[in-house]
Amino acid sequence: MSDHDILIELFAPSAGGEIPNDVTTELQHIIRLLDINAQELFFKWESYVIKMGVENTKLDSKTVRDFKKDLQDALERESRAKGHVVHQSATKKTAATPRNGGGDVYGMLDGMVSATPGPRMGAAGKRKANNFDTPAPKSSKSGLNSSPADNSRTPAPTKDIPGISFADRQNPGEIVQQINGQLPAAVAPDERPTEARVKLKANLELPKFAYKTMAMKLSEASEILDDRIDSFTDLIQAHHELPDNAFGNPAAQSTAEIVAVGRIACDQPNGRLNAASTVLETSRRMGAGLRVPLKFEGVGYDLFPGKIIAVRGTNVSGEYFAVSEVLSMPPLPPPASTPTELDIHNDRLAGADGEARPLSLLVASGPYTTDTDLAYASFHALLSKAQDQVADALILTGPFLDLEHPIIASGDFEDHLPANARIEPDRATINDVFRIFISEPLQRLVQAVPTITIIMVPSIRDATSKHVSWPQDRFPKGPFGLPKQVQVVTNPIVLSINEMVVAISTQDVLSELRRENVFQHGKGHAFGDDMLARLTNSVIEQRHFFPVFPPAAREDLPKPSGIVGEVPEVGGEERMPVGASLDIAYLKLGEWISVRPDVLVLPSALNPFVKVVEGITCLNPGTLSKKRGAGHYAALNVQARSLSEEEREAGQAVAHNVFERTRVDITRI
Repeated sequence: MSDHDILIELFAPSAGGEIPNDVTTELQHIIRLLDINAQELFFKWESYVIKMGVENTKLDSKTVRDFKKDLQDALERESRAKGHVVHQSATKKTAATPRNGGGDVYGMLDGMVSATPGPRMGAAGKRKANNFDTPAPKSSKSGLNSSPADNSRTPAPTKDIPGISFADRQNPGEIVQQINGQLPAAVAPDERPTEARVKLKANLELPKFAYKTMAMKLSEASEILDDRIDSFTDLIQAHHELPDNAFGNPAAQSTAEIVAVGRIACDQPNGRLNAASTVLETSRRMGAGLRVPLKFEGVGYDLFPGKIIAVRGTNVSGEYFAVSEVLSMPPLPPPASTPTELDIHNDRLAGADGEARPLSLLVASGPYTTDTDLAYASFHALLSKAQDQVADALILTGPFLDLEHPIIASGDFEDHLPANARIEPDRATINDVFRIFISEPLQRLVQAVPTITIIMVPSIRDATSKHVSWPQDRFPKGPFGLPKQVQVVTNPIVLSINEMVVAISTQDVLSELRRENVFQHGKGHAFGDDMLARLTNSVIEQRHFFPVFPPAAREDLPKPSGIVGEVPEVGGEERMPVGASLDIAYLKLGEWISVRPDVLVLPSALNPFVKVVEGITCLNPGTLSKKRGAGHYAALNVQARSLSEEEREAGQAVAHNVFERTRVDITRI
């Protein structure tokens, strides 16, 4: 029998006696991809059905694609595990080799020789020429200390890593995504403005972000998580006009239909969320903090760990809560301004001829240089764009000096500082490096365009930031020599640029949502086929910059680029990505309080995009530099808000409708 006939014989009972052609084709592709026979594939399918739930798993084209992805993920995890074992074996062999450790070549002196380094050889070039360096342990992630560092311990990355030079990048200036292309693009004005055309106003309390990190109490974290469920319960009750007796404890056995509000979680602490492992975590007030499995009976869902959800259903058996309906979350109102306020902002945009020229903004996200160097070529090209267009505002989101950059992680900047740098390379601090690579180019930009407003949003991957958790406080401008046109804000931040409300968070929530999202088509899912719009809508619906809880473990995130020549200690930990670093006790600082923003900026490692979701202009500008090449940035051209006679006569606040009058271009740098 052929593979096709065997597949029909094995899988036909699961499909009700007949297998569609697209399902058969997909199964044959899996056989070729994994190099297995049909019988082995059927065994794997039975295991998958048991894992996902017999009632919820039917043999159709979507389920087979999910099945293939699950097999590929398992194969990838197995490959990583094998690679880790090989790496540990190689490390043990390396450790057994006698090393030059300050004169005790074979370890015979048993620590009697002083570990204090001998006299320095003067120039770093002599150290490199002699090549007598002892393989050093993994360097600290914090970069440089404020005191001079002995950089001989950890070799810096070499420059021979293959990559594409910035000058040889392909299609610079190409627009990869766009909305409202019918609106005119930003051009340099004939007459340069004499005053800044942007007025900033923070829409949150900045001093609250100056909290002490690493002082979180378990009781406080528990109360914050509980309060979020209870606050959504009140919102749901008011929005759907439900009586108090409509709500109940989903973990209690009962035949009565109730509405339950809780947080989505996985039934295993380290497991990955799927349809069979989804549980609803209740608050102490509504369900004594109990967890109950959820079973969606023909109901569509869009879930991720940490999502607050309201469901209607019953728990007849006491073993699970059968969901019959997922209740919609009430949306926040759009921001609005009075005609008088809009006239003031429009007057600020008016030129000498009285015409209001559109507001020009550029948005870019770090890293700002490739992993192969510290040339910051993309950063300089962006500043040139801002100068040529006479941009009104430049929004820069971190990281600026990336902790995961191999050169910054090594702490050895000797071969990467500019020739005209007025500091000694072996005595440079991380603040000096920031001034050279970030502050000085910004100084030159504001000299050329004095009316520009620069907004800098930090990242927890910034080597210069002392605030190590999210939500993240500002870093001071003074030690870095930033010009007065620069405004350093918190992460996240909601601020008004004239009348436009802009919300920004540098924490990559979209990647977290993409990794943990479990979705099933259902009624009311307007963004079912558009994954990026659906993920962004999850942030909007949850009214929070980072609604995922718990975030992905650092071990599961993409590994940072390694330091060339770095030899880890025997049994020591390998360098891991920074991760989310959430401070749960202060998660309320990431909530949207009164209105939803006009523009939502969510930098992410996912593909750059711009979309209008629920009337909000949502964009991911992408990273300005990729690991080995140039990246993308976003250019916004915002027309003035014109008022109708009816709106002006009414004198009441009107919605901004920024998405109708904003052209956004996602552009290759």
